[in-house]
Amino acid sequence: MLSLFPLLPLVMMLGLWLARSPRQVRAVMATGSSLLLVLAVVLVVRYLGLREAGETAPMLFTDSVVWYAPLNIHYAVGVDGISVAMLLLSAIIVFTGTFASWRMEHDVKAYFLWFCLLSVGVFGFFVSVDLFTMFMFYEVALIPMYLLIGVWGSGRKEYAAMKLTLMLMGGSALLLIGILGIYFGAGATTMNVQEIAALHNIPLSLQRIWFPLVFIGFGVLGALFPFHTWSPDGHASAPTAVSMLHAGVLMKLGGYGCFRVAMYLLPDAAQELSWIFILLTTVSVVYGAFAACVQTDLKYINAYSSVSHCGLVLFAILMMNTTASTGAILQMLSHGLMTALFFALIGMIYGRTHTRDIRQLSGLMKVMPFLAVGYVIAGLANLGLPGLSGFVAEMTIFNGAFQNPDTFHRVVTVIACTSIVITAVYILRVVGKILYGTCDNPEHLKLSDATWDERLSVICLIVAVAGLGLAPLWVSDMIHGSVSELIAHILS
Repeated sequence: MLSLFPLLPLVMMLGLWLARSPRQVRAVMATGSSLLLVLAVVLVVRYLGLREAGETAPMLFTDSVVWYAPLNIHYAVGVDGISVAMLLLSAIIVFTGTFASWRMEHDVKAYFLWFCLLSVGVFGFFVSVDLFTMFMFYEVALIPMYLLIGVWGSGRKEYAAMKLTLMLMGGSALLLIGILGIYFGAGATTMNVQEIAALHNIPLSLQRIWFPLVFIGFGVLGALFPFHTWSPDGHASAPTAVSMLHAGVLMKLGGYGCFRVAMYLLPDAAQELSWIFILLTTVSVVYGAFAACVQTDLKYINAYSSVSHCGLVLFAILMMNTTASTGAILQMLSHGLMTALFFALIGMIYGRTHTRDIRQLSGLMKVMPFLAVGYVIAGLANLGLPGLSGFVAEMTIFNGAFQNPDTFHRVVTVIACTSIVITAVYILRVVGKILYGTCDNPEHLKLSDATWDERLSVICLIVAVAGLGLAPLWVSDMIHGSVSELIAHILS
């Protein structure tokens, strides 16, 4: 069942290759993305059913096939509650991203081919439990970004695409060295994450070397300060659906990898060196929020907001307790949904007004009320309004972080909490500036509101954001057992 997740986008690529018209391309994408979403929902239901039936295995739906015997590399798949949540998030973003790009005209067939390849990497990464297979899918997810931004992007797209590729490939180089160090340092006979963790025999002297490499390698994708600079340029230049998948899912590979690989497999070094990365992530959280305050481009505002919110994910993971880490996973889901909603709406507004400069936008609530209301809801989720996903995630993180009794952890938690206030400032400023008041540009008065495909994309994301905010317990219960096991292993 799990292999269907990376396999379906490959089948979609074949269908796109055979398609002979934009209409057929859209039919393939709509069908394939819908099947992925249904498959993700079925997986969630089956996973919850097995857990309720008393299944205690850490990984479910596992399978393994020898791929390269000399290094004991396997195509090994399996999921726990965290993986299932990430697969559901990815399926939602792929589905809504498809309809957000429904009316794309420039070389739509090639665009969706690369979009599907990116999806293959994302889904393959989340179902993999073999380090090498995980790294392979990680690379597959990164490579299409260069062309998707460089060809179909806007603004300084060539610069942004090259900067993103070079920085993420630099992180991948560190990551590959760290993975090989873990494999040989553990004296492992397999690259299976669970089996390497069970050995628990990597010397601390080696862990001190490999932990920073692996954490930074994944952290580059998770917008870890000071390796975050690719993110704002990449987001700002990417086409709408790519921005949605990039910020909504791709950046989550960083936080997921830091937790699943760096901290889980190198627990002693994680405990010893965590204070360094806690300081860096605190800077990410506060700096990203302040940087968003001074931007005038809608995409840059959301991009720096993503730096801040993804910094919270890494910040919570490094606190190494169950409550904060549960909050980190909820934050991955929350940020993935609300930032995808933001980028979808920004793309729709830009497609009509041909500007993202907030100084040139005003009074849009009267002109395009559906898109404006969607933007308000996304903004309220971003600043943590109770009843929406952002509140649940952030309060769980800060509650868990403050549970640590030592002064250092409590001081950095208080500093990170200031980001809530700063976020409210830039969100409310932008909403008031572009949506309310008088529409100063007479050309904007002629603009149309959202089309059916745009409404479908926006409504799905709003329902998901509100659903996570109003009924978070089923998600929390699904991931709690997996988070508890990982934390127990790290602290053992």
